[in-house]
Amino acid sequence: MKSIMADPYPIRPVTREESAAFRDVEDHAFHAGVMPPERIALWERLFEPERSLAAVDPSADTTSAVCDGAIVGTAGAFTFQMAVPGAVLPVAGVSYVSVLPTHRRRGILRSMMRRQLTDIAARGEEPVAALWASEAPLYGRYGYGRASTDAVFRFERAEGAIAGQADPALSLRLVAPGDALPELTKVYDTALLTQPGFFERTDAWWARALWDPEGSRGGGGPLRCLVVSDASGPRGYALYSALQRWDNGEYLPNGLITVRELIAADAAAGAALWRDLLSRDLAAEFVAAHRPPDDPLLYQLADPRRARPLVSDGIWVRIIDLPRALGARAYACPVDVVLEVTDSLLASNAGRWRLRAEVPGVAGAAGGVTCERTSEAASVALDVRELGAAYMGGTRLGALAAAGLATEVRRGALGPLSAAMTWDPAPWCPVIF
Repeated sequence: MKSIMADPYPIRPVTREESAAFRDVEDHAFHAGVMPPERIALWERLFEPERSLAAVDPSADTTSAVCDGAIVGTAGAFTFQMAVPGAVLPVAGVSYVSVLPTHRRRGILRSMMRRQLTDIAARGEEPVAALWASEAPLYGRYGYGRASTDAVFRFERAEGAIAGQADPALSLRLVAPGDALPELTKVYDTALLTQPGFFERTDAWWARALWDPEGSRGGGGPLRCLVVSDASGPRGYALYSALQRWDNGEYLPNGLITVRELIAADAAAGAALWRDLLSRDLAAEFVAAHRPPDDPLLYQLADPRRARPLVSDGIWVRIIDLPRALGARAYACPVDVVLEVTDSLLASNAGRWRLRAEVPGVAGAAGGVTCERTSEAASVALDVRELGAAYMGGTRLGALAAAGLATEVRRGALGPLSAAMTWDPAPWCPVIF
C-alpha cells in the first residue's frame, strides 16, 4: 500500500514490530501511565496492525524514546460484527486515534482520518464505522454522527429499592468471573441479537471484559460476578467490584460498589440482579457506568430520581457504504422516501437515494428493504453525519431537523422517515473500545 503524504507527514500502515512505538504515541496523547507487561500482552491480542495507520515525521530523531520509529500519529480499527436494528453487520471499530503532543495542530489527524475512511471503503467489507470520541467536537467533521447515549447512575444507601415482587423461580449465586465465562457468553450472545451497539466478543475481548489486575483496583477488591438463573439456565449476570470504606473514627460503613457490566435477558432477571446489588450491606454508594439511556432499571425503581442519571454521548457512527448500510438494517414501520445526502469525504455516498422498506422489523431483502440511486425529487436532505447519527435508531431525525441539521424538502416526509429509523431498544454499547 502506497503512502499518502500528509504534508509533510506520510501516512502508512503499521507493522507488528512497531506496536510499541504505536502504543507510545497513544500513551503520550492520553496521558496514560506505564502499561504493565500483562496488559501489553492483552493489548497485542486485540491490536490489528494491518488495520492500523501511522503518521511519520521524516525529520524526527528515530533514536528518541518518545518518537521511537518517528511515529507521531496513530489510528486503528477493530474488525467487529456489531448489532444494528434488526441485523448483525461487519463494522469497523475505530480506535487508537492520537497525535503526539509535540505535533498537534499540523493537520495530521485530518489526514489520518481521511486515509482511514478511504481504506475502510476500499476493503468493501464494512458498510459502517463506529467509535467512542475522546472529545465530542472531534469527529463530526469526518462524517461521524452521535448515534447513542451513554448513562451513569449513582445511588446512595437505601435509594435503590426495586418496586414489585421478586420472581421466585430465579436464583442468584456468586461465582469467579473466569469460571462463569460460558454462562456470561450465553447471556451476552442472546442479548446481542436484539441490542444495537453490541459487538461479538472473541476470547480476547472477553479477556478484556474480565481484566482485573490488582494494580488497577484503586485499593478496592477484585472483580466479582453475580449470575441469575432459572431451571433453564443463566438469564443474566453482573460484573462488579467493591471498595471497603469506613468513616474516620465513627465506625460507620461507607463502602462503594461499582457495577462494571450488568446484562439480563429479561426484566425479571435484571430486577433480581439490581435488587441484590443495590441493597448490599455496608455500602453507602453505588455507581453503574455505561448504561443504556432507556435502561429498564429506571422503570423498575421505586424512586427513579434516585438514579441521578448523568448522560453523555456514546458511540458515533459513520456511514461508509450508504446503500448497503441502509439496505441491511430493519425499519420500525414501512417507509418510501428519497434522501438527498451530502458527503464531502466519500463521494460514492453523495446524491439522491430512494429508500424503501415494506415489512416492519425485518432487515434486508426479506423485509423488502432497498436503497438505490434515483433521479426523483428529494424528500429529505441531510449530511452523512446526521444519517450516521440516526442509523442505530437512537437519534431521531425529527430532533435533528428541529436543530436545523436535516431538511424536509417534501412536506410530510420527515416524520415517517424519523419514525421508521427509530428503534426499540435504543442503541447501547456497554464497553469503550
